[in-house]
Amino acid sequence: MRIALFITCINDAMYPDTGKAVVALLEKLGHTVEFPAAQSCCGQAHFNTGYRRDALPLVRRFVEAFDGYDVVVTPSGSCAGMIRENHRVVAQHCGDTALAAAVDEVTPHVYELSELLIDVLGVEDVGAYFPHRVTYHPTCHSLRMLRVGDRPLQLLRAVRGIDLVELPRAEACCGFGGTFAVKNSDVSEAMLADKISDVAETGADVLCAGDNSCLMHIGGGLSRLQRSDPATGRARPLHLAQILASTEEREW
Repeated sequence: MRIALFITCINDAMYPDTGKAVVALLEKLGHTVEFPAAQSCCGQAHFNTGYRRDALPLVRRFVEAFDGYDVVVTPSGSCAGMIRENHRVVAQHCGDTALAAAVDEVTPHVYELSELLIDVLGVEDVGAYFPHRVTYHPTCHSLRMLRVGDRPLQLLRAVRGIDLVELPRAEACCGFGGTFAVKNSDVSEAMLADKISDVAETGADVLCAGDNSCLMHIGGGLSRLQRSDPATGRARPLHLAQILASTEEREW
């Protein structure tokens, strides 16, 4: 099975350890992971702000970079959703029927990490060890667009040593939404305040999610809270891949 990693912009630029964790995890499970150097942005930022034609070259680059792989795994429900649901929309909007056909060839092979592990590899227990109190936030795109359901929780429940606690109102949005947080900052801040309050209520040491964009947003709020109330704002944001790649020898 040829597996390729689509790292995504935010992970490549700001959270490279998440990509490294995906590779370490899959290698531990006996798979080789390739990294196509030609990959770039999936075009989500362009698409979500109405610049569909500007997203066209990025869609074309994606299908060219990942053509021929059995699996394309990405540690982002948001980007996986953009690729599977909106790449064809971009191609059709721009009248590129050849690209639309290429998209249809590539996108069925694109999986968010928990989908790959549960649905394709048939693995729940990845041999992880993470002796910390953890709560899980299901991000909007993974929950509502990809419908990953409880796959991430199945994986977390199998982690040895973990103290997994339920997040109140878990399905509520954190308020990030990319440019939504910029264009609607007051609403975003109110949503973030609710999410931070719910995280603090769990007493968790770690907030886990499958999208670093949401973790960045919530983590910023937790960092500000930690400065004023260290006990309440102590949770550290950490991507699901990094917990699953953690072992007794490889601590977070």
